[in-house]
Amino acid sequence: MLVRRSPRASLVTASLAAVVLALGACDDSGTPAKSGAADGPSVIAPGRPGEAAETLSAGEAAKKRTEDDSPNSADFAYARMMIEHHTQALEMTRLAPRQAESSRVKALAARISASQGPEISSMKGWLDTHDGDAHATGHQHEEMPGMATGAQLKALRVARGKVFDRLFLKLMITHHDGAISMATDVKAQGNNIQIEEMADDVIAQQTSEISRMRAMS
Repeated sequence: MLVRRSPRASLVTASLAAVVLALGACDDSGTPAKSGAADGPSVIAPGRPGEAAETLSAGEAAKKRTEDDSPNSADFAYARMMIEHHTQALEMTRLAPRQAESSRVKALAARISASQGPEISSMKGWLDTHDGDAHATGHQHEEMPGMATGAQLKALRVARGKVFDRLFLKLMITHHDGAISMATDVKAQGNNIQIEEMADDVIAQQTSEISRMRAMS
């Protein structure tokens, strides 16, 4: 015998089904269940010197940093390499007062020198505080993005006037791009809050300077 359901009965059945589905989406505490995607992709967290790296979820990595911002190998490597990276930038800017023709290039070089000199001191101080050797660089230039080659530096030292201006801007844009790449990497791989703040400063300052240099090129 065929039993017809009234529209009202069908509506009640649908409502009950919706309630069951909603309860199924909650855990035992009544809190909506979270999918694994909410934690984001996995993060490879370099260990401290002598320790192995860890694979953490984005949430775990953020929690670990909040609980303990002890420097890891990425933090130490960044500080040492950026000291050397900035030192080369200062070597380039020292040539501008005598060899550049453009007053804008001279002013830019002075600005770069005024910011990166203190940053070197800050990174050296950070290494001293955390028992890191500020003089233990030994990195090959090719390990650091944006570094000028020996031949490029030689060409810059002998250049004068507009030739110097063009070459200086070209090399410094590449140099800044490399520093931003390094700073971005340590923000993802490091663990120390102070290094992260230094990296943020590098990204903000040098992104602004790249825009100025491209406008001058």
